[in-house]
Amino acid sequence: MARGWESKAIESQQADRAASRPAGPAPSPEALERRQRAESVALALADATAQLQAACRPAHRDALRQRVTALEALLAGLRAPRD
Repeated sequence: MARGWESKAIESQQADRAASRPAGPAPSPEALERRQRAESVALALADATAQLQAACRPAHRDALRQRVTALEALLAGLRAPRD
C-alpha cells in the first residue's frame, strides 16, 4: 500500500534529526537546561523586536528597547561557554 507524501516528509524529518545529533557524550542536565532557556530567551527577543518595530508610542518604544537590551544581555550570558 502506498504511503502519502505527509508520512514520507515526516520520516525524512526524523531521519534528518537523527543524523544531525552529535556523536559525542550526552550533554549534562545543566547544559540541556541552559540550551532550553537560551532558546526561550531567543524567542522572547524575537517577539520583543517585532513589537518594537510595530510600536508607535514613544513610551512603549522606550520600554521595548529596554526589554530588547536586557534580553540580548541575558542571551549572551546563556550562550557564553561555561568554565
